[in-house]
Amino acid sequence: MKNSVITEQLDNMPTGPGVYLMKNTQGDILYVGKAASLRHRVRSYFAPGQKLTPKLERMVAQVNDIDFFLTASEHEALILELNLIKRHHPPYNVRLKDDKTFPYLKIDTAEDWPRVQVTRRLLEDGARYFGPFASARSLRQTLKVIRRVFPFRSCSRNITGRDSRPCLEYYVNNCLAPCIGAVSSEEYNKVIKDLILFLEGKQESVLRKLENEMQQTAEALNFEKAAILRDQVQAARDVIEGQKIAIKLSGEQDVIALASDRDQTCAQVFFIRGGKLIGRESFTLRGTRYEEPQIIMTSFVKQFYDSSPYIPPRLLLQYPLEDRAIVEDWLQGKRGSRVRILVPQRGSKKQLVDIAVENARQGLEQSRIKQQKTVLEAALTEIQKELELPAVPARIEGYDISNIQGTAAAGSMVVFEQGRPKPAHYRRFRIKTVSGANDYAMLQEVLQRRFKRAVDAANGWAIRPDLVLIDGGKGQLNAARTVMEAAGIPSVPVASLAKEDEAIFLPRRARPIILPRQSPGLQLLQRVRDEAHRFALGYHHQRHTRETFASVLDSVPGIGAKRKHALLRRFGSIQAIRDASVAELAATGGMNQGLAEKIKQYV
Repeated sequence: MKNSVITEQLDNMPTGPGVYLMKNTQGDILYVGKAASLRHRVRSYFAPGQKLTPKLERMVAQVNDIDFFLTASEHEALILELNLIKRHHPPYNVRLKDDKTFPYLKIDTAEDWPRVQVTRRLLEDGARYFGPFASARSLRQTLKVIRRVFPFRSCSRNITGRDSRPCLEYYVNNCLAPCIGAVSSEEYNKVIKDLILFLEGKQESVLRKLENEMQQTAEALNFEKAAILRDQVQAARDVIEGQKIAIKLSGEQDVIALASDRDQTCAQVFFIRGGKLIGRESFTLRGTRYEEPQIIMTSFVKQFYDSSPYIPPRLLLQYPLEDRAIVEDWLQGKRGSRVRILVPQRGSKKQLVDIAVENARQGLEQSRIKQQKTVLEAALTEIQKELELPAVPARIEGYDISNIQGTAAAGSMVVFEQGRPKPAHYRRFRIKTVSGANDYAMLQEVLQRRFKRAVDAANGWAIRPDLVLIDGGKGQLNAARTVMEAAGIPSVPVASLAKEDEAIFLPRRARPIILPRQSPGLQLLQRVRDEAHRFALGYHHQRHTRETFASVLDSVPGIGAKRKHALLRRFGSIQAIRDASVAELAATGGMNQGLAEKIKQYV
């Protein structure tokens, strides 16, 4: 329901192009958008019967104020939208993760002895910038490759040529040591020029120059320098070979593909220069849940090239852009010449996009694995701290009991290693010594049998847990502790987790531990507890079904163990037998017409 202020703002919204800002009651900016017509676009959010995504529905419900900026054109609106998103980071916009801190490679050719530097500031200072790179790690990998070919300086020394000794980089052939006068300014600048050509994708011309120089140096009998050049030539060949792909392409282009999962999207960018893949980067976008692929792609292209020092003449995309003509016009203004945006449907260009798509999917999966690992490490560390364990619990064993008034009782043991389930180590127990509904005694039987086997070092039972987790409260904990002390393993930490209030009980501690519901440690303990419950319940149901089935069939004359087993395997339940025809029963292994008719009479 719109409030009176919103209604008045919508009625007086201008019709020209511009940027609008959705704000909540605290004045926080929720969303920034651009429009060819502010009135038409903004009113569409609040129109009766308008179908919005769940994400936009949540946003509109919070809007308490709308601000806007009129611009002279859609082109200006696009630039202003980018600047406002970068400044305010609205939660409902698709946005690049840490977009303000992307690293670049900087080469200032105006310096007497140009350095190759890593920077996170893209300035209009005449220097050459290459990037952005997705992370500092990605940039370091690039530096490691090019330093094999081009020995450049990265230090901040004042170069006089009269230093007494060079740094270690000189001795490992990573620098030409201008600090001690080991190279002339002309020779050093030649290396920097070749490096720039190499980064621009003109590797073949650089390779030819290196090969010619190596040949001339060898003919001049300067074998030491020729050997260094030989190593550089081989390194350059290795780089070029690694950049070749089976698909033949020409010219310069970037290829962009996406892979999304929930609120996160991985954008993969291939940089094609001179028909070679000279590099690729993977970027993470947030706030993409419920967004259409076209919107995500448009947001990424605008934000990425807003901070990119180079715009290629052609972009190959997995999805089309919203307002493609406006974006093309904006990119053309940044490049200074025509830029084409294509979504190829066939041929070699489509094959290249498909390769980028698969890389994006793999990148998203790797990102998910890394995030999961980080969360699990935090969870295990929290469990160690809160439960005062002697070490991080690398192996957690969870136990539970399942029965109906003591019948078909079953116990379970599940194992989590490094926070992840290890089903190969799961075990299930058929309760043998306890009759009636006595969960404490059943739990003790399971633990006695489990730790009795621990003395046999020849099997997996010998692996001691770092934490035993019981499904239950103080009573279950005390029952477990009694058994473990009797088994001679009181040093193994034990805790119980009660479903009510999710309280964690520890031995010799009067009050339970209550962790926040969003605590990663509590969530991991809940997973172990719930998995033990699921595993025990599954085995209990299986036993209960078999025993119920067998007890009913025991009253049918002529039905022995083999025929009961055959009927159980085929029908699975008494109800299924009731529903089956005599012919179907007679067709079961070991059965005949007469027995089938008897079964129908009895059941």
